[in-house]
Amino acid sequence: MTVRYILLLTLLCLSGVLNAQSGKRPNIIIIVSDDHAFQAISAYGGNLMQTPGIDRLAREGAIFNHAYVTNSICGPSRAVILTGKYSHKNGFKDNRSRFDAGQDQFAKRLRSAGYQTAWIGKWHLKSKPEGFDFWQILPGQGDYYNPDFLTMDGKTVHKEGYVTNLITDDAEQWMSGRDTSRPFCLVIGHKATHRTWIPDTADLGLYDGRTFPLPANFYDDYEGRYAAAHQDMNIAHTMRLGYDLKMTPDTGFGRSGYIRLNPAQRAKFDAYYKPIAADLAARKLSGKELTEWKYQRYMKDYLATAASLDRNIARVLNYLDAHHLSENTMVIYLSDQGFYMGEHGWFDKRFMYEESFRTPMVARYPGVLKPGSVINGLVMNLDIAPTCLDAAGVAIPAAVQGRSFLPLLKQPDARWRKSLYYHYYERGEHSVIPHFGVRTERYKLIRFYNGADKWELFDLQQDPSEMKNLYGRKGYEKITAGLKKELVRLIKEYDDEDALKLVKQ
Repeated sequence: MTVRYILLLTLLCLSGVLNAQSGKRPNIIIIVSDDHAFQAISAYGGNLMQTPGIDRLAREGAIFNHAYVTNSICGPSRAVILTGKYSHKNGFKDNRSRFDAGQDQFAKRLRSAGYQTAWIGKWHLKSKPEGFDFWQILPGQGDYYNPDFLTMDGKTVHKEGYVTNLITDDAEQWMSGRDTSRPFCLVIGHKATHRTWIPDTADLGLYDGRTFPLPANFYDDYEGRYAAAHQDMNIAHTMRLGYDLKMTPDTGFGRSGYIRLNPAQRAKFDAYYKPIAADLAARKLSGKELTEWKYQRYMKDYLATAASLDRNIARVLNYLDAHHLSENTMVIYLSDQGFYMGEHGWFDKRFMYEESFRTPMVARYPGVLKPGSVINGLVMNLDIAPTCLDAAGVAIPAAVQGRSFLPLLKQPDARWRKSLYYHYYERGEHSVIPHFGVRTERYKLIRFYNGADKWELFDLQQDPSEMKNLYGRKGYEKITAGLKKELVRLIKEYDDEDALKLVKQ
């Protein structure tokens, strides 16, 4: 064999590989959890629990240290992911709304471009999905045990088992039955870790050997922060012993979930929770002692629920390995928003404060994303839709307000956005006052309205826990003016007319 022949053969082989790579569109899997706190993920440096499934994604791909949402509440966040548009543009501002599934969505664009598309699990948008070749969704919030699923043919299907496992079962089944000649986009929507944090029977008591330290601001007095002082999402008074902590699960609000348990599940459930309830009754706790007991129970149930979520994320990655799909599949994991793990004495979300506004996000994209990457750019759930379209080689519609973060995956230090815009609308649940605001690398400015006409300013470098409202303080006039100018710029960029009227008052 001559040297010339070897060189020619090598060039032909390289050409074939390059052509194959350029012509092969990636599969896309988006895993969306509900209310999963980045503080509860070991890849983020948290020591509350170990999350090997999510950590694997971060290790083999990238962790996003500054991922945020546009509106920290369940349904609206999903609507933003689907459309790449803010709530005021996609029409789904709060959970009382109904999502217009007929509008443009990234899955519809992918489907038109030849992708097979599916949404399996929690949907929580009231309307029926459109733009998917297959969907099977939980009605409303869904149930942790023996849930019902709504199907494309209009039927309600009852399934026995734990919801996180069942959703993964269905996702694997769909992937196994797809047309392997075409790329696919699959969204896996989990119920976990939404209230009331009911663990799989296999995980009951998983963290009973732990005593979790109280966050430093657990007994926050909310000085100088009117909206924080007037919420109804605190562990001390809002969290219910029966409903949230399963002390009387067969009565009141918790009954609907409890009666779904089959005899075997109920036996394990009762064997675990009844002794805890009896011990609580005997101790007759009150005041701070009761509040801190509630915190410990909350943490144990929440983290045990998160353990199944992480285990099922690992299952999906193992499935991709077993079916030789890992190398050509982009996987993105994120929550629909962050969550409070006792910070400020709270559970839930909604506020623009960091624990709620910030969401966990990790991604793996072999051949594009260098393993072990750390991305510090300010990204949002708004960016998921354009990123998926960009990866698939599909044109991003001009109406999409997010940006493809594909450039960040290829070059983590690429120039990126310098500020974020947020707008929360709901007035009622947990009494969080509507607000909008801007976050830069260092500062955050928030405008509360419809319940309070208040401003808040935080220096995130000096005060990462957002305890000191600097708005109106001497020496911050220039910073405040600059942030207001940037806020107005973002409001105009995203065409939020209602916010523009309020900010100019």
